Amino acid sequence: MEVKTFGVIGAGQMGNGIAQVAAMSGLQVIMNDIKDEFVQRGLNNIKKILARNVDKGKMSQEEMDAVLGRIKTSVDLKDMAAADYVVEAATENEPIKFQIFRDLDAICPEHAILATNTSSIPIGRIASQTKRPEKVIGMHFMNPVPVMKLVEVIRGLATSDETFKITWGLAEKFGKTPAEAQDYPGFIANRILMPMINEAVYCLYHGVGTREDIDTVMKLGMNHPMGPLALADLIGLDTCLAIMETLYQGFCDSKYRPCPLLRKYVEAGWLGRKTGRGFYEYS
Repeated sequence: MEVKTFGVIGAGQMGNGIAQVAAMSGLQVIMNDIKDEFVQRGLNNIKKILARNVDKGKMSQEEMDAVLGRIKTSVDLKDMAAADYVVEAATENEPIKFQIFRDLDAICPEHAILATNTSSIPIGRIASQTKRPEKVIGMHFMNPVPVMKLVEVIRGLATSDETFKITWGLAEKFGKTPAEAQDYPGFIANRILMPMINEAVYCLYHGVGTREDIDTVMKLGMNHPMGPLALADLIGLDTCLAIMETLYQGFCDSKYRPCPLLRKYVEAGWLGRKTGRGFYEYS
């Protein structure tokens, strides 16, 4: 199957990044969200990044215009009837994702592959919401999508070899390096990353160090490009908490218990960069 039209559900931080790399690879893209203001915000972010690339001489104005010309915006999920491949990049919430996949299963043509950008929810659990589990797969991009090279490819129990091969090929077409992960909560990336972030929050909670000292130790001592608390703010503390809860419930192991301080910040609405305040404050 040749993928010509690529759908993205969600125009937020991850969704607009996925839409951008898909359009830059030459695919026709449908970027969908529940409100026009969300879609326009996502499109404006793509325009800003592409304009920066033009200013730096990385692409021409004509190339930028061509990329934008391949992106169609949508607030009606029924528009996905035209897609050969759809990636869901909605919030990390099981009921929301389950409903999206039930709807896509009814809307999309039989040949269409339905992928999820979930950070932690098992693919088989999502695939069971559809009548095409063999065409459901995890395609987990990293943030920020246009910059980060990795795509985790996760096949569920029923995912077909063809679905896996097409997804792997798409990741390479987007200029990414795919890596296969098995279908366990958190996969590879977040099963390792999130407990580290959670432990950094515990260090802050227990007064082992200040936020600055904790991040400095990990940046200069472990050569991480940014500290775990700053990274949590970038990811979104609500997303971090949701992933930790998925790990905790999936493995029933106390080592994955979310730090009470992380939960307190989320309950207060301090979600990181997107709200202007997390472990750090942002103007």
